[in-house]
Amino acid sequence: MVKKNEVLDLYIEDVIFPNKGIATIDDKKITVKNAIKGQKVKARITKKRKDKIEANILEILEKSPVESDAECRHYGICGGCSYQTLPYEEQLKLKENQVKRLLDEVLTDEYEYLNIEPSPTKFEYRNKMEFSFGDAEKDGELELGMHRKGRFYEIVTVDGCTIVDEDFKDVLMTVLKYFREKGISFYNKKRHEGYLRHLVVRKAIKNKEILVNLVTSSQMDLDLKDLVEKVKNLNLSSKLKGFLHTINDSLSDVVQSDETRVLYGQDYITEELLGLNFKISAFSFFQTNSLGAERLYSVVRDFTDSSKDKIIFDLYCGTGTIAQIMSPIAKKVYGIEIVEEAVEAAKVNAKLNNLDNCEFIAGDVMEKVEELKEKPDIIILDPPRDGIHPKAIHKIIDFNPEQFIYVSCKPTSLARDLPIFVERGYKVEKVKCVDMFPMTPHVETVVRIKKG
Repeated sequence: MVKKNEVLDLYIEDVIFPNKGIATIDDKKITVKNAIKGQKVKARITKKRKDKIEANILEILEKSPVESDAECRHYGICGGCSYQTLPYEEQLKLKENQVKRLLDEVLTDEYEYLNIEPSPTKFEYRNKMEFSFGDAEKDGELELGMHRKGRFYEIVTVDGCTIVDEDFKDVLMTVLKYFREKGISFYNKKRHEGYLRHLVVRKAIKNKEILVNLVTSSQMDLDLKDLVEKVKNLNLSSKLKGFLHTINDSLSDVVQSDETRVLYGQDYITEELLGLNFKISAFSFFQTNSLGAERLYSVVRDFTDSSKDKIIFDLYCGTGTIAQIMSPIAKKVYGIEIVEEAVEAAKVNAKLNNLDNCEFIAGDVMEKVEELKEKPDIIILDPPRDGIHPKAIHKIIDFNPEQFIYVSCKPTSLARDLPIFVERGYKVEKVKCVDMFPMTPHVETVVRIKKG
């Protein structure tokens, strides 16, 4: 009988989304986080209930036959990029199979399952990173990077990270060196004391622009002119468009603004996607893989009927990226988003692109859909990770459009929502995964749902 805290040698027989290995002991299934099929691992049982046993890996005893050496020297220490040891083709197969299995469990009718769309680049693809200040051990030297794997308080300086380019790493190390030399303390999340919290770097991959945002508490009043000059003088491949200083005194470990000051330049960068330009502020939502986003939105556009003069609703529209990309084939596009700043950015971007057939509305989708008077031909859904709110989904389906396009960043939420469309008389026609996050278990999925 398996007991909590027991240490076992396990063989990983299978992997299910999201990155959960399955092993079997005494006919009992054990879920092992961050495992790869074919590995032999030493793991500790962390949870044991009647219907659920979970374990964490202590040591990898044998690699999977499909594994190779990781490109990143931080692999296994940093908490990100758990698929680094899998060749990229294996990563794509794994994601494609995991999503199909989830959908096949809930869909009884046949549908067209298209091949996964790979990311245009598998390394140096990220256009945004949130680095955290901290230390690697108690009272150790100041570090700036990502959380250590499985640890909340320990930080790894990721100056060798492979999913960002050299500009990110140059900025990171310049900022870290500056504060190490000054002896400035990081914000301690237990005691809520200290100054340095996060460093956020955003980059327009196509337009070659960079925005730097230093996030601190208000517990010091530090002159940052010297630091700004050091960053300005870096030999970056892109142009530094702005250096911001955000004050954040919230107790939670999230990047948010009580006040944001522009120390240099402007508070946004501009990126191009599919011939349109988008202003991206420090806190705007924007897909973290610019080149991958073009592929994702191309799939969305291809999944809609090609005929023009359609009324389109873009629900959970964010900064209106999809709405504006759809505008050339639409009579009118209505976008709804609960984050007011995102809606204002969407309006600015539509004006920037000379689009006069997009209207953006701030508010909760569940409430605002009732205020829309026009009947939509197409509804595009790109909800947050938890999917569509159970109370909102029936209101949305009540619009009775010819088709829905559902863009999902969490396949388990998608698998929960799709049967509701089927129950209401719709049919899942096409599904295509788009890999926006190489080296990680995450994947985007686009689904075309038509009236049955």
